[in-house]
Amino acid sequence: MLSKNAIFSYQIAQLQKTITLAKDKSAFYRKTLAMIDPGKITDFVRFAELPFTFPQDIAENPHAFVCTSQREIERIVSLQSSGTTGAPKRLFFTKEDQELTIDFFDYGMRNLVGPRDRVLILLPWELPGSVGDLLGIALKRMGAVPIPFGPVYNTADAISCALHNRTDAMVGIPTHVLRMARHQEGEKLRNRINSVLLTTDYVPQAISEAVANRWGCSVFNHYGMTEMGLGGGVQCSALLDYHLREADLYFEIIDPETRKCVPDGEYGEVVFTTLTRNGMPLIRYRTGDISRFLPDPCPCGSVLRRMEVVQGRISGRKKIANSDFSIIDLDEALFKHNAVLDYRCRIEEKNGQEHLNVLIKATETNSVDPQEITDILRTIPAVQKGLTVGILVVNISTHWADIPISKGTSKRKIEDLRLAKQ
Repeated sequence: MLSKNAIFSYQIAQLQKTITLAKDKSAFYRKTLAMIDPGKITDFVRFAELPFTFPQDIAENPHAFVCTSQREIERIVSLQSSGTTGAPKRLFFTKEDQELTIDFFDYGMRNLVGPRDRVLILLPWELPGSVGDLLGIALKRMGAVPIPFGPVYNTADAISCALHNRTDAMVGIPTHVLRMARHQEGEKLRNRINSVLLTTDYVPQAISEAVANRWGCSVFNHYGMTEMGLGGGVQCSALLDYHLREADLYFEIIDPETRKCVPDGEYGEVVFTTLTRNGMPLIRYRTGDISRFLPDPCPCGSVLRRMEVVQGRISGRKKIANSDFSIIDLDEALFKHNAVLDYRCRIEEKNGQEHLNVLIKATETNSVDPQEITDILRTIPAVQKGLTVGILVVNISTHWADIPISKGTSKRKIEDLRLAKQ
């Protein structure tokens, strides 16, 4: 029977193998781990003394991380950094690395669907090795039927596809699935969709609840990033926290300031190390995501480590009226309004005042009252404080054409023009 001690012993052994491989084959780790003896990494305390890997390290020289010949690389993924400038990160995967992702998708999806279930894939799928392609392979292996569609740019077409193909479940981007649920034709999917998996971006609880209530289905949350090999953790049937992919990844939560691991229950930055990847192993990679480990057992009975649903990104933290403010605050407030499909937010400074500019995309059949949106924003403590003391101005617009809709799996963020002036 699988136990936590067995998992820990396995992970220590795999960490030693990963360090050995990286020191031998990776130009980057040969330098940064020069003084490290893999055989002396006999516990997680000693492992936590190793240096971190940062996203900019990959952006500056991705080939320095590759541990196999180029002939063995099956897929290369380029990711633009969180900013709009700078070199993109390039990530390299062998066929075996991608097989590990397929395996994780296979077992992770069994929480949601079973054999013969028809699953609409609302993610990029055309390229071999893309997230939708690997998910489709995993679904076929478990006997389910994948229905590839892609990101939802035309909501009516996506709903029509779901109905035509008698879809039982779907996997998609949170705001894309919300647009389907709140579309005037979305009600036709009620009691037809049994489960939904939301992925690729932070998943607001308000969106999960809206989709679940609209369709009468279970809504699951998936955590992953390309650097992890697309899969890091997924919710079980209890719909509480992530069960982590501990066979392939070792996770830590650190204090971003002290860079030390924090006790279970305390928030910090998610750090991971690959355990089984050969093409491009990563050691103590800093994700910038905020979460915490939860020590209590899950109601489902699994011994896999539990991590709370990610609470946004460190880079997403802002200040308005000298108070903490983030996109999570906006998400949980705005998406509760049944006419809101998406929004963009920009902060700027004019004449000594901070301006919070919010552009709302509403449903076709409903309009939003700017004053109502302002009142909703007042429920956020930082906004309320700024308006009360007179140093914040809130501007609401519904002219969605003024800002193009983001495409693909890019993550939403607050645009802070104050930083551009510094």
